[in-house]
Amino acid sequence: MDLPVLTRRRATDEVYDVLRASILDHRFRPGERLFVDQIAAHLGVSLTPVRHALQQLATEGLVEIRPRSGTYVASLTDADISETFEIRRALECLAAESAVSRIEDETLKQMRRLVWQLAEPVETEADRVRHEQDNSKFHHLIIEASGNRRLAAMYEDLKAHLQIVRVHSVSVSDSMGRLPDERREHEEILLALEARDGERAVRALTRHIERARTALMESLKKSNENLGRRLPDSGDDVS
Repeated sequence: MDLPVLTRRRATDEVYDVLRASILDHRFRPGERLFVDQIAAHLGVSLTPVRHALQQLATEGLVEIRPRSGTYVASLTDADISETFEIRRALECLAAESAVSRIEDETLKQMRRLVWQLAEPVETEADRVRHEQDNSKFHHLIIEASGNRRLAAMYEDLKAHLQIVRVHSVSVSDSMGRLPDERREHEEILLALEARDGERAVRALTRHIERARTALMESLKKSNENLGRRLPDSGDDVS
């Protein structure tokens, strides 16, 4: 085919990337209303690419488009959290079973460095963001070590939902409170992988993920009790 090389990205793609990043890094909070006209004016684009980008984000479950009400950053239920963590547990445990016979020494060294970094105090918002990034790297190394590309692709799709769960429920105080348990759990996961013991690794991952699920649900409940639910504004700004 004699097709031209594209040198510019579509405006919709650029708006999508900006909005998605803004949701996942806490600039837009769960339950916050997103006004199409304000976003378009701020980004210097027309309304159409903003609407298209929000439709994409709604497909991913990151925003909710409510007819005759508006568009909001997605809120989560207990069922949403449980389902997300069930899928996470299944994928990570399957990855660990394969990883024990494939994982390289250099990967184990990277994981050991991350375990040390994850034990550092979480005292500020910047510390919390850094901690989440290191935690994500630790678990992603297990996925990569499995050598299963389809599993890795499924896990990548799940990452956005895991991030939005954390946006809803993790605070600096929550992060500090769970550090001792988390450190022990990461250490046990790493020791199992170093020993090439798949059953032990699956047990350790299961305990870790189930504890994290419970902690996040308790944190979300506390957050909802403290802040209450934000009532939706009138008017549909997406249609």
